[in-house]
Amino acid sequence: MQDNVIKVFFLGDVIGKPGRKAVEQFVKKSDADFHIINGENLAGGIGITPKTALEILSYGVDAITTGNHVWKKKDIIPFLMEEQRVLRPLNYPRGTPGFGYGLFKKNNKSIYVVNLEGRVFMNHLECPFRAIDDLVKEIGSGGNVPIILDFHAEATSEKIAMGWFLDGRVSAVIGTHTHVQTSDCKILPCGTGYITDAGMTGSINSVIGMDKKAVLEKFITLLPQKYEVGKEDVEVQGVALTIDGETKTCLKIEAIKEKI
Repeated sequence: MQDNVIKVFFLGDVIGKPGRKAVEQFVKKSDADFHIINGENLAGGIGITPKTALEILSYGVDAITTGNHVWKKKDIIPFLMEEQRVLRPLNYPRGTPGFGYGLFKKNNKSIYVVNLEGRVFMNHLECPFRAIDDLVKEIGSGGNVPIILDFHAEATSEKIAMGWFLDGRVSAVIGTHTHVQTSDCKILPCGTGYITDAGMTGSINSVIGMDKKAVLEKFITLLPQKYEVGKEDVEVQGVALTIDGETKTCLKIEAIKEKI
């Protein structure tokens, strides 16, 4: 890659062991400068553990973002204070363990990665718009370092609004959480790359990553079921970003949708 161009691959919610192995294969052949994944479902399809996080990092992933499922495995809590490459949403209350953003450097290139969680149909967290506004004012003046945001949110309207709110202020706004890739990759008028949802990395012969049988049984009977991670037809989904390292604008954003 050219010295003033930064290539970033962001992979949507990685689901369980099939998703982790797909990431390993994908990163092996990648030419990106940085690799980011949403990893809140790394461990058995829900939650993240130190073991699964370290496994993914060992494959060459630079940063792991999360979301509302980050707290499902209790052993992750002390780990979040030790491992700054694993982020939790920035807009949790003051004093919550972990870090909401990080500065990542490699081969004389740098990016900020920020994690936010939406509020519509989600948890009652601090305002994500005010949280990112304060952060961009703080770190945006620190030089020509691109800012990549994972906005983990349910409502498409909230994600689209965040894209417009940050247009020209960050390099990319990437939505996660629904596990369904949207077809709206675009560069907004002031140079911010945007997609409403990056999708998921896991079994597409499933119900958003989980084996179909138990999910269908739950919908039909309303009785509790034990969910298992889907294992068939594994696909890597996400986006490829090309960013101008000088202006911090997104030059190109393309959807990734690749069978493994």
